[in-house]
Amino acid sequence: MADIKEQITKVVDKVTKDEKLMDQFKKDPIKAVESVLGVDLPDDVIKNVADGVKAKISIDKLGSIASGIKNLF
Repeated sequence: MADIKEQITKVVDKVTKDEKLMDQFKKDPIKAVESVLGVDLPDDVIKNVADGVKAKISIDKLGSIASGIKNLF
C-alpha cells in the first residue's frame, strides 16, 4: 500500500469532488476513508488518514477564502 500522504491526497480528491461522500466524511470520517480506499486498515492508520484529510480540506478552504479576500482589494 502507498504511503499515508498518497492516501490522504487520494481521499481529499474524491471527497472534495463528491458531495455525498463529503457528507459521509463529515458524519463518519473513518467509514468514508475506508470506502474510498476500498480496504480495511488498522484503526490507527485510518484515523491518521482521516485526520490528514480533515487538515488538508481545512487548509484548502482557508487558501480559497484568503484568495477571495485578496481579490476584493
